[in-house]
Amino acid sequence: MPHPDTGLDGEALMTPVTEIAYAKVNVALHVRARRDDGYHALESLFVFAEDGDRLQGWASDDGAIDLTIDGPFGATLDAGADNLVLRAARALQAYLGEQRGAAIRLTKNLPVASGIGGGSADAAATLRLLARLWDVRIDDGELAGLALDLGSDVPACVASVTQMVAGRGERLARHAVDGLEGCPMLLVNPGVGVSTAQIFAGWDRVDRGPLDGSSLGALRDGGRNDLEAPALAIAPVIGDVLATLAAQEDVLLARMSGSGATCFGLFRSDRTLAAAAQAVRQARPDWWVMKTRIRCA
Repeated sequence: MPHPDTGLDGEALMTPVTEIAYAKVNVALHVRARRDDGYHALESLFVFAEDGDRLQGWASDDGAIDLTIDGPFGATLDAGADNLVLRAARALQAYLGEQRGAAIRLTKNLPVASGIGGGSADAAATLRLLARLWDVRIDDGELAGLALDLGSDVPACVASVTQMVAGRGERLARHAVDGLEGCPMLLVNPGVGVSTAQIFAGWDRVDRGPLDGSSLGALRDGGRNDLEAPALAIAPVIGDVLATLAAQEDVLLARMSGSGATCFGLFRSDRTLAAAAQAVRQARPDWWVMKTRIRCA
């Protein structure tokens, strides 16, 4: 397949379809029980950053799905058959009986295995991208079923709006919280990857109660991430990230996202967000830092 940007004469080919795989953040994550099927029963408030990985797609007539990966974290990913982008593309293609293929480019801006749903968001963005690229209609229920087969976080990432998520990720409800939409947010990763399976295996199986998502104050004072303790046991540097974020001016909330190791801070203003980003970068130039906002629905 020719390079998707230019033809042999250097002229641009068709404009690609583009989707952003928005970074997912768990404002709170309560683990309530281990289910009989091996999954965990969760309650979590998902929000999404305005930024994330970037996908571009070009349609082809040969039925092939080709993937190239670039970007700051592109070298950490394999473009083989197990890649979630390819799995999502082939699942949708098979479900639809689609004869066309696609060339997909993933620009990996988010660190891998970092608790902000990078792979899940990539898979969800692939489903959105190919539905547009192939101009097909698929209802929300069908898309949710395909998404859940790809991973527990993928259904929530399809819409990428603020949601209460329960079960293993199949029970979703849009959920507005005053003060969250558009809130300045800093994401910080100390450069360590942690295994989601290992972190969940380290959960102490204590149900510490349900999640109250009625207000930002309730999320701050009564919310928690039940995976923080096992993550800290494996990667103590997460504690350094949390302490650094908590020490910044006008931070509303500092907590780990998902199974780590990325942590987030919510701030009162763009000014204090910018100051915090600068302070963290100066203090720890080896850490990954992304200045963003919570995406509005």
